[in-house]
Amino acid sequence: MTEAMQGVPAVGPLGDGDVEVVADGRRRRALNPALVIGGTIVIAIIALALVSYVWTPYAPMRVLPTKPFQTPNAEHWLGTDKLRRDVFTQILVGARTTLYVGLVAVGVAAVVGVPVGILAAMSPGWLGQVIMRTNDVLLAFPALLLAIMFAALYGGSTRVAMIAIGIATIPAFARITRSGALGVMSTEYVAAARAAGRSRFGIASRHVLPNVAGLVIVQASVSFAIAILAEAALAYLGLGTPTGQASWGRMLYESQTTLRSAPHLALIPGAAIALSVLAFNLFGDGLRDWLDPKLEDR
Repeated sequence: MTEAMQGVPAVGPLGDGDVEVVADGRRRRALNPALVIGGTIVIAIIALALVSYVWTPYAPMRVLPTKPFQTPNAEHWLGTDKLRRDVFTQILVGARTTLYVGLVAVGVAAVVGVPVGILAAMSPGWLGQVIMRTNDVLLAFPALLLAIMFAALYGGSTRVAMIAIGIATIPAFARITRSGALGVMSTEYVAAARAAGRSRFGIASRHVLPNVAGLVIVQASVSFAIAILAEAALAYLGLGTPTGQASWGRMLYESQTTLRSAPHLALIPGAAIALSVLAFNLFGDGLRDWLDPKLEDR
């Protein structure tokens, strides 16, 4: 008896986004390469940050009794900087600072932007338009520009950078949430919930929010990459993480005068920033494809 007669479809080679049919009738989608690669690098960065809480070769800001501008060697794995500090230690602690800034900035944006997006989708036409036009005004200010304005007003610090980046990212969360919420509001189960007398808050919390959670998660991963770049740019300009605190952007700022004599001092933190941004972008793109229900019908 053939597979078709048994009711089990034949399974061919899986491509990107294809779906595999298993014996019990369920469908299992192949893992997206971007999701796997990005997720692996993200996990590695998180691991570095966690390790820095319990172990570092030296104190991050300790001036060592050794030569400055050392290239990577057995004692100092990534060399030393102009102040004779261990570069590998600063990379470890800098990963912690980078993730901390990203988490707080994205958290601020999500906590404000998601409710704003749902409110705009569930409000009467004119009120929803007012909310979104106000959101568009904030969208006109890029994250880096807003962060520079905040730093000029309140001084450069990690806290100011986090708040400014978070505020600048709110419009993206509001727009993506409103887009998903409008689709949910047009479904039959929401119409049934309204007919049953469920309150707007009940519909938002029970029906809308769970169904836009995937969109929010994807936006968070992409916004994380933007926050990393913005923090590094602010630190490079001397407006972000202050002196005395390890940060990849701060390392770039301090290596400006040694690009010819010790280029590795700029290449190492620059590569760490580039790899982190790439990882979160890949992770966001892969997660979007993984969570897209349309892929199951392809």
